[in-house]
Amino acid sequence: MPDYSIESAAGGRVAGLDEVGRGPLAGPVVAAAVVLPRRVPKALAILLDDSKKLAPIQREIAFAALQAQREAGRVEIGIGAASVTEIVRINILQATLLAMRRAVARLPAPPDLALVDGNQPPLLACAVRCVVGGDAICLSIAAASIVAKVVRDRAMARLAVRYPGYGWQSNVGYATAEHRAALLRLGLTPHHRPTFGAVRQFRLALVAKPVAVDVVLAPPACPAHRSH
Repeated sequence: MPDYSIESAAGGRVAGLDEVGRGPLAGPVVAAAVVLPRRVPKALAILLDDSKKLAPIQREIAFAALQAQREAGRVEIGIGAASVTEIVRINILQATLLAMRRAVARLPAPPDLALVDGNQPPLLACAVRCVVGGDAICLSIAAASIVAKVVRDRAMARLAVRYPGYGWQSNVGYATAEHRAALLRLGLTPHHRPTFGAVRQFRLALVAKPVAVDVVLAPPACPAHRSH
């Protein structure tokens, strides 16, 4: 279980920073930055863990608790995203770092330190420390992972209403069998990432697919009449 020891040792305002959505075939990448109080309420701490380890209902409960603490002025939350267009233009890594910078920029004030899950630090105005596996180590990063996951899942559920058949309400854009089959059946949407896996293969297959051409043969010409 994550704890608050790294944040406490650092002192000052420490933001946990995490992202969700680097691997899917569709949808944005979303990042969240969370600043917890120096003394994290036990009732909140026990709800926080790596979002991948939590069931959807557990994530929703933790998210609601974080939002309640935010409204009470005890927790700060910033959310940022990068669109499919940006992912294609600057690549998924740079889009992820962009989403992280946007999340930190949406905090009420810049933190003194950002603890970033993973080993790729975004360029921030504050000090940055990478923590590999941080969502299972630091409470603030765990909180950020939950916020980013819930926000992105909800966004994909809204897109699923507009683009039915891809199963985004459950696969949230990942390359499940259902999603890959829907690509073949329904084609691409503006929210698919054209440079990613099965989407790229689908586009290449379309380019390589032979086009049927109807050829109509003209009837043989009648032989010229010869007079004898």
